[in-house]
Amino acid sequence: MKMQDPDPSEHPAHPMKLIGLIHRSFARVVDAPLRELGFAMGQLPVLVALKRRSGLLQADLARIAQVEQPSMAQLLARMERDGLVERSAHPEDGRSRPIRLTDAATRLMPKGKAVMDTASERALSGFSEKERLQLIALLERIYANLSEADGDAA
Repeated sequence: MKMQDPDPSEHPAHPMKLIGLIHRSFARVVDAPLRELGFAMGQLPVLVALKRRSGLLQADLARIAQVEQPSMAQLLARMERDGLVERSAHPEDGRSRPIRLTDAATRLMPKGKAVMDTASERALSGFSEKERLQLIALLERIYANLSEADGDAA
């Protein structure tokens, strides 16, 4: 889907609005191929976190994904139902249930990464390496500014 030209009556270069449009466009591009694999965009932070470190707790995943505990509980319940994650008994704390990827999810992760990589390359088509690095640096500054503001609000 091609992004429409901005309405000339609106400020065409408002960066935060543009970032939101880009995020939604990217999500639309990857949604169908990810769903064919059994994944959803909202699951990606959990999948990636568990790939990096198996056995995280629900509270850890909620913090990583920056969502509230009830939302994470619902997401994990759906992922467990769909065979993407499984919970096990904690050896020292009977109330805790460490979470790990299933073998099926682990096998599909490289295909999911390929979907994301292909969409990323499409989005950055025509950018030089210097432009890509500059874009990363600018986006990191925005993220740092918002993280700082979010910390001030807490």
